[in-house]
Amino acid sequence: MDKRPVILCVALAALNTYACAQFTDPRNYQNTPVGINQLELAYAYVHSNTSIDTSFIVSGAKFNLNQGLIDYTRYFSLLHRLAWVEATIPIANLSGSITGTDITGSTTGTGDSAYTAALLLKGGPALTPKQFANAEITTSIGLSLSTTAPTGQYDPNKLLNLGSDRWSFKPELAISKPFGPDQRWVFDAYANTYLYTNNGRYRGVEILRQRALLGLEGHISYTFNNTIWASLDTRYSFLGATNVSGVNQNNSQQNFIVGSELVVSPGSRNSFTFEFAKAAIHKNGPSLTGFAVKYDYTWGKDYK
Repeated sequence: MDKRPVILCVALAALNTYACAQFTDPRNYQNTPVGINQLELAYAYVHSNTSIDTSFIVSGAKFNLNQGLIDYTRYFSLLHRLAWVEATIPIANLSGSITGTDITGSTTGTGDSAYTAALLLKGGPALTPKQFANAEITTSIGLSLSTTAPTGQYDPNKLLNLGSDRWSFKPELAISKPFGPDQRWVFDAYANTYLYTNNGRYRGVEILRQRALLGLEGHISYTFNNTIWASLDTRYSFLGATNVSGVNQNNSQQNFIVGSELVVSPGSRNSFTFEFAKAAIHKNGPSLTGFAVKYDYTWGKDYK
């Protein structure tokens, strides 16, 4: 049986996952006023010139993802600490081909939705917007759990899918430390693990299992003025080998991704984010380049 159509199907489903979650944003675990809301609209583009399916590496594969995201975050007080919940829904167009073959395809629809719950364990007292205006920025330690639900488009009998047909869970521990003159510099370090349930409809009839994919992130950012800050971002991930119907694929990953982010806030309620990411090392993982543009609107009682 020609396995290439199956490879294309799984690789494109995986591309959606990687595009959504390359990095946890820098400064994500700094203290924020409670009682506010944030709506984010984002566009992301990712190009991969090789197969990113960790089970089969296919030379000459080319994939393109155009994805829109709608994200909502609510900040509140829990045990007198800052906490937040977040929900994300992606809508994407996905296309792919393999050089030297007639295998091509394209699909448009919804991807897997994602949900996050987080809490600052240190450095994050619950403050109203008025209290926060005079608060000192300090080192913070946070904990979060992100969940991706199999709500995206998935049909095991079709070549292209936007969903992964399995749940994933990402617990994360983070530290954020401001330093330097006027605390313009911020260093963020995150440790996280992706945990996956099984896909029982892999290739229609087989069972795909994947071990935990561990990750370490480092971010260094600098505030230029009241409206602009920028960061350099890195992520190293490893392990995550797969098993197909009891057969070990011997494909543990080793990936190193670098990127940068620029945030421009013309006002307290509006901000624009520009992101770029590229895989520098991609053993059994995606060789990808991508960028994203985001717009955030923030509102809430007493928030000006």
